[in-house]
Amino acid sequence: MGVETERKFLLTGENWRTQAVGSRYRQGYICSSAGRAVRVRTVGEKGYLTTNKGSSSGPAKLEFEDEIPVEEANELRGDLCEKPLIEKIRYTLDYGGFIWEIDEFFGENQGLLIAEKELESPEQQCDLPDWVGEEVTGDPPYFNASLVSNPYSAWKS
Repeated sequence: MGVETERKFLLTGENWRTQAVGSRYRQGYICSSAGRAVRVRTVGEKGYLTTNKGSSSGPAKLEFEDEIPVEEANELRGDLCEKPLIEKIRYTLDYGGFIWEIDEFFGENQGLLIAEKELESPEQQCDLPDWVGEEVTGDPPYFNASLVSNPYSAWKS
């Protein structure tokens, strides 16, 4: 059983960009309801199916991900997934001995930037870079699955 422990933050600056390397992600949700989701994702020429993503308990949640042929992922995403699709570039960079992932969203979620740090356990601590702002771990509007039914472009300022 896979358990993913991550913390999510909004960004306050752009100086992370000079160190980051990015890959384009396209993903959709076959099912996204309270406590569970089934996601189809492509990253470059690879496809992935996250078969179950359980309800969050703080920064930890169940996750089961399998690689599938990219053609199958594209077909599933095109035919079965809720719209809009999530389109983003995921950047990675090393800070303080930890790998950070920064998602820059496009399409209906244009303008949203979220930094994620995967931890070995919920108790693990790490230094936060100066470009990290408010923590949004466990805040439902910032879940990728929530961005389908309530895109960032529809939020009121």
